[in-house]
Amino acid sequence: MVKRLQVALKRFGEQRGLVWGTALVCFAVLMLLTPRIPQPQSYHKFADQRNLIGVPNSMNVISNFPFLIIGVIGLVLCLHGNYLGLSLRGEVWGWACFYVGVTATAFGSAYYHLKPNDARLVWDRLPMTIAFSSIMAVFIIERIDERRGTASLVPLLLAGIVSVAYWRFSDDLRPYAIVQFVPCVAIPAMTVSLPPKYTHSLYWLWVAALYLLAKIEEVLDRKIYRWTNHSISGHTMKHLSAVMVPVFMTVMLARRNIKIERES
Repeated sequence: MVKRLQVALKRFGEQRGLVWGTALVCFAVLMLLTPRIPQPQSYHKFADQRNLIGVPNSMNVISNFPFLIIGVIGLVLCLHGNYLGLSLRGEVWGWACFYVGVTATAFGSAYYHLKPNDARLVWDRLPMTIAFSSIMAVFIIERIDERRGTASLVPLLLAGIVSVAYWRFSDDLRPYAIVQFVPCVAIPAMTVSLPPKYTHSLYWLWVAALYLLAKIEEVLDRKIYRWTNHSISGHTMKHLSAVMVPVFMTVMLARRNIKIERES
């Protein structure tokens, strides 16, 4: 069953026009059938608004600093000396874009949390879409086909950027929600159903679980702030859980070895 699924996905991937055409049709149908999702202004009212060190919303600002650390470390390891053992050009580009997105998240999210509003939220979301999109391309390279995964990197990055721009100018979150939702479903599904090229592929499921935890903590922002006696909020915990995603991915890259050779 798994082998048949792999063959079917590879054949589907060979029809590049069919893939993108199908994706565009599904997107158009979704946009026609679902209601517009505006950005709720209540989103900007986070539970922890303390000024602890002369910085507004201190905890939500400084909790972004770990993104900078792991982003720079990952980018250096990826590009300088290839310490992570990335043998494919598409992988190098994809992981480099991922770590650029992680690094930029530190600045974009901190900038947003200094004075939360829609205009600043753009710079919080844009780096995250770069990270999501590049990881999706990397996963296609690993699990389906190197050439087509590499070719998908730029279109996926553009789709992420356009989704943020669309939200900003039309106040509609649907495309941005799709950009976030698809990797969260597709990556765990392909991790389970398709044979891995590398060892330690279980890390992909761990990072999916960590991201899910981060989203739950974000939703429970005020409740967690109350439960912890106003010491730490759910949104701050979201940042700390989310930063473990690139940490686990970096550990995975450092530890893994080639498991199977896949024809391109």
